[in-house]
Amino acid sequence: MPLSLDRQNAYRMRYAQKSPGWLPATDQYEALIRAHLRPGYRVLDVGCGRGGVLEQLGAAVDRPFGLDPDWHSLAEHRLLDLPRAAGTSEAIPLPAGSVDLVLSSWVLEHLPDPARTFAEVARVLRPGGVFIFITPGAWSPAAVLNRALHPLQARLVPLLYGRAEADAFPVVYRANTRRQIEALARASGLATLDFRAIEDPTYFAFHPLIFRLNAALARITPRSMAEHIVGVYGKKS
Repeated sequence: MPLSLDRQNAYRMRYAQKSPGWLPATDQYEALIRAHLRPGYRVLDVGCGRGGVLEQLGAAVDRPFGLDPDWHSLAEHRLLDLPRAAGTSEAIPLPAGSVDLVLSSWVLEHLPDPARTFAEVARVLRPGGVFIFITPGAWSPAAVLNRALHPLQARLVPLLYGRAEADAFPVVYRANTRRQIEALARASGLATLDFRAIEDPTYFAFHPLIFRLNAALARITPRSMAEHIVGVYGKKS
């Protein structure tokens, strides 16, 4: 049986019950967004896909805008009235200083030239604006295995996770360590407001025994090998 998202989330609930203070990276990401969100903010979702974080935030965002290079995803976006455009994070089609909050979910790992994206994010942010993202850690076991088995991805993703390979885009992990991210942020004029490396022992939980082993290892694994990174970076006022 594939390791579906529902099964992963059930394991995450079990891990949270035994790990006081731990929350899944996606929950921490959403909480940080809500903490920085204000009425009237213009919010740009870079790599908006078919729904994602703007769909989850719903009416909390007054002025959303979605950007994605994939026409099919934009056409199938579940927020039918969302203002959106086809484009990449390397050339954001918005004026300088016009955005209060830039969001990015599972995008940084795909960028061949992340410096251009960070520069563009800094350009469109107003002074005092904030960039919040979630991305895999480059040295997590899942990321290392993903790189090693990439030629087999088309067959393994549907088999192991029940997910269409068409939704699994190539990864390069050039903005997926703390050192990489903070260097990119400094070069673009963004300051670190929050950085979190968050473990998640569910990616290989194909059996309860494997999950328990992963959960034990997660508590002693270095932060540099955490599965997820959530970052908050601000443009100076």
